[in-house]
Amino acid sequence: MEASLFFEQLLGVKAPWRITRVTQDADLHRVDLFVEHYPGIRFPCPKCETFCPIYDHTAEREFRHLNTCQFATYIHVRIPRIHCATDGVQQIVHGLAEPNATVTYEFERAVLDLEQECSLESVCRLLQLDWHLAFRLQEEAVVRGKARKAKGIPARFGVDEKSFAKGHRYETIIYDLDRGTVESVHEDRKQESLEAYYQGFSPEERAQVEAIAMDMWDPYIAATKAYIPGAEKKIVFDRYHVMRLVVDAVDKVRKAEHRALQQKGDDTLKGTKYLWLWNEENIPDYRREEFEQFRHLDLKVGRARALKENLRHMWDYSSPGWMRRYFQDWYIWATHSRLPPMVRAARSLKNHLENIVTYAKHHITNALGESLNSKIEKVKRLACGYRNRDHYRTAIYFHCSGLDLYPKRTSLPSQIITA
Repeated sequence: MEASLFFEQLLGVKAPWRITRVTQDADLHRVDLFVEHYPGIRFPCPKCETFCPIYDHTAEREFRHLNTCQFATYIHVRIPRIHCATDGVQQIVHGLAEPNATVTYEFERAVLDLEQECSLESVCRLLQLDWHLAFRLQEEAVVRGKARKAKGIPARFGVDEKSFAKGHRYETIIYDLDRGTVESVHEDRKQESLEAYYQGFSPEERAQVEAIAMDMWDPYIAATKAYIPGAEKKIVFDRYHVMRLVVDAVDKVRKAEHRALQQKGDDTLKGTKYLWLWNEENIPDYRREEFEQFRHLDLKVGRARALKENLRHMWDYSSPGWMRRYFQDWYIWATHSRLPPMVRAARSLKNHLENIVTYAKHHITNALGESLNSKIEKVKRLACGYRNRDHYRTAIYFHCSGLDLYPKRTSLPSQIITA
């Protein structure tokens, strides 16, 4: 079988196209295929679809294709331009690649598949690809996916921040709680950051929002109250962040008590940090006996931990009223504990109580946001960090937004009329 016929069958090249020449360079591990059309062909106009005669051809273009037997494969073709009586001179739809692309549809899909599993550096090494081309394909995939995505604000979404780099540099992440995808990424974690997202929707669209999960960050609260109608009953402060405030207070009690005991030569609390921070069910079996011994000692951190464990029961209630009553009892206990960190934590929670008890109505948390943050952190580690915010956002959209990233092949003309 001739090489040209072999590659025609391998690549599915059909009339009016044919491979006229195949060259191979063993030293460069490269195969070049030269594609031409048969003479006397009319092609449809890309605008009006009227079959028109060929006007001229573009300069020869080179497209990277999937490897053949580990040889990099390149397709060379001069794209015809037709002369349409209605639309003038137009370049035909050739069906090899996206407009102005330098890689075929098949190769682009392979690159995007690999980029979802590997770092860009790894993709470039595996495919002998230029880094800028690999990133451009990723960037174009994100632009394409966002253009295809239906516009609309999720009924239930979460807001969280993700660090971009050291020095308190953050990105605001908005994610859809029902679809589990990142909806939007905005620079910094200021009020203006979240407002920029809200401003992309009409008042009628924003009124359809049912619930928003977030931490107790004042700029996010202010932005939401300014743009979401009835936000006071729709904001739900995340359970994790509420408990994190109390867990941090427990650790402060432990540190203060440990220092006081060490001054007396007592190392009782040495190496016990996580015994007090773990939830009851998460204490490992090999430390269970040790924990039981500490539990019966008269320690301040023991009282602080008891407060922390009891607060967890507040989320068992299905009524905002009962949650509020439970918190009031817990608040009296905490503020009379004579443990300053616990008192401060209790007062802080009381100031935000109305948007904590909204959990009983909406039952949403930022757990999905933390999961997405972990995925984003993995992407960041694969890239060994980012210096460019735009590249960072592109990576987040590419990996976490559930976009339709792949190019859709434009069909070749189904009817060819000979002159």
